[in-house]
Amino acid sequence: MLYARVNQLHKARIGLVVAKRFAPRAATRNTIKRVAREIFRRANMRHCDYIVRQTAPFGTKSQPASGQWLKTELQQELLSLLSSQFLRTAG
Repeated sequence: MLYARVNQLHKARIGLVVAKRFAPRAATRNTIKRVAREIFRRANMRHCDYIVRQTAPFGTKSQPASGQWLKTELQQELLSLLSSQFLRTAG
């Protein structure tokens, strides 16, 4: 889920909420945050404060904690979320 509010700072900021109940492993939560920050850095976003909140389970204890499949899935999900609402151009 993506929340946004215009700010007065002339730059975009991001906040990430990744709950332990939706991503049980710390390595998975850290990967989610790392990928989201990297996408945010590369994007040319409006001057807003953005909060990305995880609302569905991602990764289980039976799956690997991180890896290329996880990063690819996250990138696709986050890019579609951002581009559908607030992304001007991707860099």
